[in-house]
Amino acid sequence: MKTTNTGSARYEGLGKDGKGHVSTQSGALDNQPYGFNTRFEDAPGTNPEELIAAAHASCFTMALSFALAKAGHEQGTLETQAKVTLEKDGDGFTVTRSDLTLKGTVEGIDPAKFTELAQEAKAGCPISKLLNCEISLQTEFEG
Repeated sequence: MKTTNTGSARYEGLGKDGKGHVSTQSGALDNQPYGFNTRFEDAPGTNPEELIAAAHASCFTMALSFALAKAGHEQGTLETQAKVTLEKDGDGFTVTRSDLTLKGTVEGIDPAKFTELAQEAKAGCPISKLLNCEISLQTEFEG
């Protein structure tokens, strides 16, 4: 199986004074504003790191969901928050880490097995594989 998805960005003006808009193929984002002010000054809109965080949280959570189902579990709730850190690196910036925090409730699973499957999902999800940074995982399990 293979899928290809698209996103697009347009930036008008240059540097701090420029303003951009980002869109996704699905229309979930449609000309969403982004720029220096949305990235570093908390202005309304999005930024690349926020989009990476959402992608990582959703990819990891889905990977874990499938791993739990494969292990024979049928009911549960998973909620993940990803915090992506952008740091100054010489003349530019680097994404240095993505910290995942998972809260899970799954019927009939041992907490140790839950944590094991979560660690495997963290390592195996496609977005984790894409990121070139440290990835941490903190789990909170409710049986």
